[in-house]
Amino acid sequence: MQELTLAVVGIDFPNADGGNRRSEAMMTLPGEPVALRPEPKNPHDANAIAVVSPRGVQLGYLNAERAPYIGARLARGEAAEAIFQGLDGGAAFIRLRFGGGAPTLPPSSQRPATPPRPARPPRRSEPYDPHAFYPDEDGPEWGA
Repeated sequence: MQELTLAVVGIDFPNADGGNRRSEAMMTLPGEPVALRPEPKNPHDANAIAVVSPRGVQLGYLNAERAPYIGARLARGEAAEAIFQGLDGGAAFIRLRFGGGAPTLPPSSQRPATPPRPARPPRRSEPYDPHAFYPDEDGPEWGA
């Protein structure tokens, strides 16, 4: 048995049917099963493997570096189960297990933590004057 965490790429692109991949990824809970569908007739990559949510909406594709390896194992008929692992920043991840059985999610302490964003200062409440000068409230990032 072998378990892998794999990146799902292309979640910011729209689906051909108009479905929103990022929205679907945000609605998919960690541990929900996902389907892997090889696309040998994909015009951009014959090794492409689509990742599909439990509701039948495509989330994206497996990373092009891993797709040939995963596709070859699937083509050999190896038993494989995949679940949604989660979102981290701008990327989605799945957990794939070969050899039978359901994949397990890594403990939350092993998952990369997204650092919290700093709080934004409150906006000004004065009336807008189109002829006035409004400096950047945050100031430059380099501290000048």
